[in-house]
Amino acid sequence: MSVEKATKPASVSGRKKRRFLSPEKKYQIFLESQSGKTPVGEILRREGIYSTDLARIRNQVKEAALGRLSTRPGAKKKSVPLDDYESLKRELEEKERALAEQAVELAILRKKTNGGSWER
Repeated sequence: MSVEKATKPASVSGRKKRRFLSPEKKYQIFLESQSGKTPVGEILRREGIYSTDLARIRNQVKEAALGRLSTRPGAKKKSVPLDDYESLKRELEEKERALAEQAVELAILRKKTNGGSWER
């Protein structure tokens, strides 16, 4: 009597299912590969990744470190989206126009009230 195992194909097209590694896992793999205690080939086999994946992880760590180290200390400059800037600019212009109209009306009222004196 023989027992046969039913095997499932990796996927319909014959490719492996894509794995997504968390940032923490990528960093752990990076640190382990840099330590030199474990051969890189062993790490790749254990994690089920290719050498190109490890090279990509190393590049990501390098870019992130350089990006973080290049920032200057202190308060960050705040930026406003262009649409918000344009709407705030229009609103300011409308308010300035309304203020100018009010100033003209005030000047006219002062002339009508004996040279600008509010007391009679």
